[in-house]
This record gives sequence, structure tokens and C-alpha cells, in this order.
Amino acid sequence: MTKRRDFIVKSVLGLTAGITTGSINLSAEPSTPVTGSSIPAQPNWQNDPHWRKIKYGDWGGPGVSSQPGPMDKILLKDWAPNSLVITQETFVPKAKYPAIDSHVHVVAKTPADIADWVKTMDEVGIETSVVLTHPAIGDDFAKLVKIFKKAYPGRFELYCGVDFTNFEKNDYPKRVVEQLERCHEMGACGVGEIHDKGPGFTKDINIPPNKRLHVDDERLDAFWEKCAELKMPVSLHVADHPSAWTPLDVFQERTPDYQHFSQYNRNVPSFDEMIEKRNKVLERHPNTIFIACHLGNQGHDLGTLEQAMQKYPNLYLDTSARDYELGRTPRSSAKFLNVYKDRIVFGTDMGRLKSMYQIHWRLLETDDEYIPGRVGWRYYGLDLPEATLKALYRDTAKKIFNI
Repeated sequence: MTKRRDFIVKSVLGLTAGITTGSINLSAEPSTPVTGSSIPAQPNWQNDPHWRKIKYGDWGGPGVSSQPGPMDKILLKDWAPNSLVITQETFVPKAKYPAIDSHVHVVAKTPADIADWVKTMDEVGIETSVVLTHPAIGDDFAKLVKIFKKAYPGRFELYCGVDFTNFEKNDYPKRVVEQLERCHEMGACGVGEIHDKGPGFTKDINIPPNKRLHVDDERLDAFWEKCAELKMPVSLHVADHPSAWTPLDVFQERTPDYQHFSQYNRNVPSFDEMIEKRNKVLERHPNTIFIACHLGNQGHDLGTLEQAMQKYPNLYLDTSARDYELGRTPRSSAKFLNVYKDRIVFGTDMGRLKSMYQIHWRLLETDDEYIPGRVGWRYYGLDLPEATLKALYRDTAKKIFNI
């Protein structure tokens, strides 16, 4: 027991040291030597009631006594257990219905790579990919139009970016609207993906909090209104997974691979404050369609997300990069998708590998259990009905993108 306790303490200290230096190196070893006097005293976690409840559940203990052994030398960052559970495995090579991927980035740039991407799209059932090109504007956007839309008509739709430079200047509201109009003339069907994870759209933590450009800033009001006038939906990434605001300690939900997303103890608004900023914009601009990327970063709390969907009819969602939220709560997720299928679009945001698309089909179309997933979590198939799949894959996207 003593050796195991020492292992836990050392693991926590290793993570803390890496975070303190500002490094995103996933090694659990400190990046700089630490003297004994500078190491804070660590709790004895195995004697902590809350720790035991989280670790083993509040209805019993671990079942057998913990004992030291070879695994004590394994670091948390390296632990990737193979499951011995044997369940049904369904291989779904192609989407049941033609699909539109409503959230992908510029993951191919050369003609050969784009041709390979289109080949993969054909094989897995992706009819059209909506490429979110932010920050591309002007000539940069024009080049992307040429290599995607003009080279492969109907296979790609492009969002344009937003220019956030010199946003403190008096002419910024007028300038950013004019830039949007030019991109629309070149073929942009939407705007984004633009991020306000806490430091504001410029991502500059050194800007004083009261000077940052957040999603609800009045200087963007004319821009949001122009998006509505031009019928250009906005793919908006506000906040992040809520675990980013919780301490990087033994209770952190996500594995160390994701610690670089942390906003904890940074000079940024809280998760709830960021969601409130988003809601203010939804209310102020009811004619603008805002697609909250990644299930609005509220896939962990579908009850609260449903309240927002009911209150703001211009709030839409994409499913991108939240396969783990859908897959770990399959019953409530399926109910949610069934109800709001006309305001949710399918998206990936994870490159262009064939296997990436196919794991989505397995998640959404089958009732397989204990599917290997990301973040160390297992997924459970949602087994969605035909009407939901058709809306999610294609029909809703065609409506809001005007394609």
C-alpha cells in the first residue's frame, strides 16, 4: 500500500511540475529539477473519502486489497488498457445515407492530397465537405476557392474567415463587414470556425480582460447582422469542454493528453460566463444562424443544452469532435438528436482518414457496446432511426447552407 501511495503522489507531482513550467510535454517527469523544499505537501489520496468515492463508488471498496507490483512503475500518461470484454463488432464501411461533413478544416492543400480526400469521401459516403477555412480571407480565401470549389464542383463548400486585426480601431466594424461581403461574392457559404475559448477571438492572454474582443462585443453586431442578411451561418466555438476549467489533479476527468486545453487559473471568464456571452449574442441577433460547434461544448449536460435550444431558435449545433460525449451517454444522446435533428448537423473535425469516418457510422448507426473511443472512454452505439440519420447526415445541412 505504501509503494502504491508513493506512486500516486509521484504521478501527481510530475503532472504539476510539467504544468508549472508552461510545457505541454506529456511526460510525467518534471521538466526542471525540483528541490524538496519547493514541493507542496500532497494529500494521502487513498485515505481521502471523496477520492475513494470517485475511485470505487460510494457503495463499496475496491473488492480486493491493493498491493504493490510491476504496474507501480507505469505512468498514467502511458496507461492504455486492453479490454477483455467480448461484444458485437459491426463494421460499417459507408454511411447509410449520403452525408455532408459540416465541420472539417483545410486538411489537404495539394491537388494530389485533395484528390485522395475526394476518393476517401466517395468510399465512405461523404457527398460534400464543408471546409471551415478561418482565418482565410482575401487572396488566401480566393486560392482555396480555386483548389476546392472550382476543381471539384459540388464536393466542397467553403466558409471564410474573419479578420480580427486592429479590432480596437474605430473603423473595425465597417471594415470587417466589407471583408465579409467580398468573401461572400467569392463563394463563401458561411463563417468560421471562430474561437472564443476565454482569451477572446485574438487568443492573446496578454490583452487586458476589459480590452479583449469577445463574442458578445458590440463591435461585432454589424457583422452578425450582415451574416443574417447574406444567409451565412456562423460556426462558433465558444468556451471548451468544461474539464478545461477544472484543476489538473487526480480528479481531472480527461487524460493528460488533453491538459494543453486547460484554462484553469488563467485570467479568463469561467465556463458559465462564456456560455452566457454566447447566449447574449443569440438573443441579440435572432435572425443569424449560429452553429455552436462541438455540441456547444455542452454535450456533457444535455438538459441545460436543451433549455438553450428551446429558448434560442437560431441556435444550431454540430456533432464534431464530441463522439465521446454522444457515445458515453447513448440513451440521452439519441433522444436529444431525435428531438433536435432539424437543428443539428453531422461534423467530424478530425482529419480525413477512412477509419475516422467509419467509426462515426458505427457509433451513430449500430447498437454495438463498449466501442474503443478517444480520451480513454468507451462508446455505446446510438442506433439512430432513419429519419434522424437522414436529417443529421444531410437534410439539415442542405437547408442551412443553401446547397
